[in-house]
Amino acid sequence: MSAPVHIAIVMDGNGRWARARGLARTEGHKAAETSIHEAVSWCGENGVGFLTLFAFSTENWSRPAAEVTLIMSLLRSFISRNLPELQRKNVRIRATGRIEALPAKALADLRGAVEATQGNTGLQLILALNYGGRAELADAARRIAAEAVSGSLDPASVDEAAVAARLYLPDVPDPDLVIRTSGEKRISNFLLWQSAYSEFHFPEVLWPDFRKEHLDEALKVFSSRRRRFGGLG
Repeated sequence: MSAPVHIAIVMDGNGRWARARGLARTEGHKAAETSIHEAVSWCGENGVGFLTLFAFSTENWSRPAAEVTLIMSLLRSFISRNLPELQRKNVRIRATGRIEALPAKALADLRGAVEATQGNTGLQLILALNYGGRAELADAARRIAAEAVSGSLDPASVDEAAVAARLYLPDVPDPDLVIRTSGEKRISNFLLWQSAYSEFHFPEVLWPDFRKEHLDEALKVFSSRRRRFGGLG
């Protein structure tokens, strides 16, 4: 079975995992790091080129301030603890979203990790932070409008390729497989443009319990699909 080139994951279920154990929601976020390790390791072992993790959405700012603060703190600690190992594994860290709005210290650590690993040639680990699919499309439309007003872009030339070229990471291929854990079956504003022809998989497992065997199962599901991209295959 050949692995997807790009896997994207909506890491869902941290709060429910904690609640089921009588713990605070924040404990679920802390437990999620093991699952990230598992996913990164599996992708490296199976030749996956890109792994995008939906870590924090544009809508997540509406959560309690203490929870948001903890998530940003966990981002910083994840980078601090894991950067040497990711470097050893030749992983390149990238980010997508309106990252400029992140807290200053978290943004500095993120940019430091991106810069430190930019020469790595293995798995590209993309963290979607302050990310929203609608926001990405709005930002692309704004860039197109600005270029049209300046005269550097002919509005009549705007096509799908022009939009795609102005997304946050235009060099990254569309995800072949999108996984959302916890059994919820919705996309939640994630990679709206890029996932037009992705295969979707919705395992029941909560994200903190997500392990390599769940990715093995996802690969089996993916391999059983016939991808036609609107044609007859």
